[in-house]
Amino acid sequence: MNSNDKRKGYREDRILTYANRGEESRPLMDFIMESMRDTKRNDVKKWLRFGHLAVEGAVTKAFDTPVPPGCEVCLNLTRPFPVFRHQRIELVYEDDDVLVINKGYGMLSVGTNSHKKEENAYDIMRAYVKSVDPRNKLWVVHRLDRHTTGLMMFAKSERANEVLRHNWNNIILERLYVAVLEGYLEHDKGFVKSRLTENSRFVVYSTDVPGEGRLAVTHYEVIGRGNGYTLARFSLDTGRKNQIRVHASDLGHPIAGDRKYGAKTSPVNRLALHAQTLRFAHPVTKKDMNFESPVPREFSGVIRGRKK
Repeated sequence: MNSNDKRKGYREDRILTYANRGEESRPLMDFIMESMRDTKRNDVKKWLRFGHLAVEGAVTKAFDTPVPPGCEVCLNLTRPFPVFRHQRIELVYEDDDVLVINKGYGMLSVGTNSHKKEENAYDIMRAYVKSVDPRNKLWVVHRLDRHTTGLMMFAKSERANEVLRHNWNNIILERLYVAVLEGYLEHDKGFVKSRLTENSRFVVYSTDVPGEGRLAVTHYEVIGRGNGYTLARFSLDTGRKNQIRVHASDLGHPIAGDRKYGAKTSPVNRLALHAQTLRFAHPVTKKDMNFESPVPREFSGVIRGRKK
């Protein structure tokens, strides 16, 4: 610990970790009492009341929170676990190596030269992890467009950052997006393959010029059609800038609200694109991690003819 940490009154957390090695799920209160046999019930109640207990990384105050077999429970004896709250970001998952959020509409993933003072997901989450421990760091490993909502991951350890940066295609097992498209897609399933490049106005487009651009492959599957729109799910073989937006436009069915790529309507008053699924092999533990964010209700409402 350095002198700056001491001046800020920082005390290193003393965290005890207990894993359910049994074959049955246990209520949290019972599990803690069994794991710490000399502990008084009133002490456990106080830890719960003030947020000192976390089950699989999620702080809980409920005495009957299930602790399934293999689940880990952490007890912070130093202070309550910091709880993250923000209007446009939901903290979905966190451990020592990775952090997963659900990003809201209109927020940059990271700051840019032209938007240095604007609130962005990276700065917000970096401030949070440093509030937990001033020595903590955070790395950007991928981004979402400003107007794309949904799941996004950061690295919290140097080891995780290195693995994710150098082995991204093997680590990421599945990334699914959902979007509302203008018009009706002709085929229920298909894919788009092209080389993408970018012009001086930062507009990405498909090119047939030999040697230009980078290969991009996007798969699509129709979820539903109605009211002049298609609700479709997309998966990526590559992760190029604006890839889904460009390929949807190439199909002749731009994403609703995406005027940059040819949309003429905006039924949900924003870009109708959402990062729904993020599945990856944990960069350190190799555990299969699978996160889902529900399809926004207004997306489904569009094809049913419901107003936002």
